Amino acid sequence: MNEPLSKRTLDRVLREQGIDDISRTTIRQCSQVGTMLEELSGEKFSHLEFGIPGIPACKVGIDAQKKALDAGVPSVYPSVHGLPEFKWNAARFVKAFIDVDINPKGIVPTVGSMQGSMTSILECSQLQPGKDTILYICPGFSAHGRQPDILGIKNLTFDIYEYRSEKLRDKLESYFKQGNIAAVLYSNPNNPAWICLTEEELKIIGELATKYDVIVLEDLAYLCMDFRKDMSVPFRPPFQSTVARYTDNYILLLSASKIFSYAGERIAMVCISDKLYQREYPALKEKWGMSRFGENFILNYLYVNTSGASHSAQYAFSAMMEAAVDGRYNFVKELRDYGLRAHKSRDIFENNGFHLVYDKDMEQTISDGFFYTVEYRDMKNKELLETLMRCGVIAVPLNTTGSGQCGIRVCVSRLLGDEEFALLDKHLKLFINLVNQ
Repeated sequence: MNEPLSKRTLDRVLREQGIDDISRTTIRQCSQVGTMLEELSGEKFSHLEFGIPGIPACKVGIDAQKKALDAGVPSVYPSVHGLPEFKWNAARFVKAFIDVDINPKGIVPTVGSMQGSMTSILECSQLQPGKDTILYICPGFSAHGRQPDILGIKNLTFDIYEYRSEKLRDKLESYFKQGNIAAVLYSNPNNPAWICLTEEELKIIGELATKYDVIVLEDLAYLCMDFRKDMSVPFRPPFQSTVARYTDNYILLLSASKIFSYAGERIAMVCISDKLYQREYPALKEKWGMSRFGENFILNYLYVNTSGASHSAQYAFSAMMEAAVDGRYNFVKELRDYGLRAHKSRDIFENNGFHLVYDKDMEQTISDGFFYTVEYRDMKNKELLETLMRCGVIAVPLNTTGSGQCGIRVCVSRLLGDEEFALLDKHLKLFINLVNQ
């Protein structure tokens, strides 16, 4: 691409897709527009929008899944509770890399973390009269924010940008004390900002969750990917930071998608704290005839949704966690390449006049990882995204993540080598020339 696409070409594609405002689209809509522009122009674009793994799937999982398939498991329904060995290896994995003890009974396979979060917010919203609202600490994964809307569940959001450290306490308490918050959801490391909540902030969340009886849904999709610390050795600190050290009111969401680059099999797990699993709720008893949180999660909310996660994929996930815990597979070492890609691409953006939006974890610069966020001068999201698309760059605007800031999310997974980095630099130089005309 030697010159930008015309505004007329972009507008025509948006009309064909029924898109009035590109800054209000989903990730997949952005990706689809990018693909159409590539086809029209015959040029290769820089795809920064789609958070797919950019590392080959873990061979340990592939071999275990093949073995399970050959053994005939496709003809047998999986237990909705999860395979016994899966649950056992998962509990060891959580202990090895998070240093949290969870009874295997409370660890349940789900069809990706998307199902885990959707099932969790559904049950949490029906536990106690009056507690009917889910709070999101943003920015966050845009699909998470759509889930309560699809389910008809009340939800609220706030952007953490101005509320780090002790300011987070006052902000959270202003919501919790109203008495209607059933659960709070966030990702750590954060998608899209890659900020990592500090131990002080996690303690604040945990203490307030206990005080106001709110359940914390902690998305750990990018487990151990704060590469400022080496969390690659099982059972040895430092461990993944978690709210689970500060409250019993929690559910952890872990996925094989990024940890083991096993996204295609849609296999993940929810880890319900022992106390929450056993907790009894009169509203559940009245509605379903069973009062315990964990039993209802599995036998009612999860069962009627999918009746269990893929049988063979459970064998794959189980084997990968077992290999990681035993030291036979260093998944953190494999993932470090994302940090290198982030560092290199951030330099390219900054050399072309862009700046990080979410740039600090308190006094520390954010880690290089799977995502980061950038802005350009005072350009609003719609203008920024449209101009980048015309110059060959596809990304996700921050407003779709619940952020109140202007800018885009950058995913590094498809920046695979020198050719992609050179192309990104070329596209950004086209962008600079266009906006300075």
